[in-house]
Amino acid sequence: MPKKERGNAVVATNRRARHDFTIEDTYEAGLVLTGTEVKSLREGRASLVDGYAFIDGNEAWLDSVHIPEYTEGTWNNHSPRRKRKLLLHKAQIIKISHKTKEGGYTLVPLQIYFVDGRAKVEIAVAKGKREYDKRQALRERQDKREAERAMNSKGHLGE
Repeated sequence: MPKKERGNAVVATNRRARHDFTIEDTYEAGLVLTGTEVKSLREGRASLVDGYAFIDGNEAWLDSVHIPEYTEGTWNNHSPRRKRKLLLHKAQIIKISHKTKEGGYTLVPLQIYFVDGRAKVEIAVAKGKREYDKRQALRERQDKREAERAMNSKGHLGE
């Protein structure tokens, strides 16, 4: 009998999302995948760059996430950018749909990973940042880094 998988393994992260959006809430959702998609993800191949999620009726969907075709696949290989169903609780779907209908909010995938052998995606309810917000965030990060450097250099002088 095959050994059960344990632990977490991150496949892909969307680093750009945290720069372009202000994250409000995050949710862990299951993914409905075909066999070749799972095998491709296990090889660590996926891109969340253009991906987004949306609610259609009572179902959540993930679209434009690129999972390349499995190299060993045959005629039954999957299409790389197909629409994939997300598995969430009904209450979560209702809560997310109310939030996204408010205006200005969107659903963004943050990362795809495996939890005990099952493919999961972390999605976030997010609001788009304006250009000046991005600059301000970069400036704050840079100021914090400079302050830490100053504190570290003072600590080395005293010894």
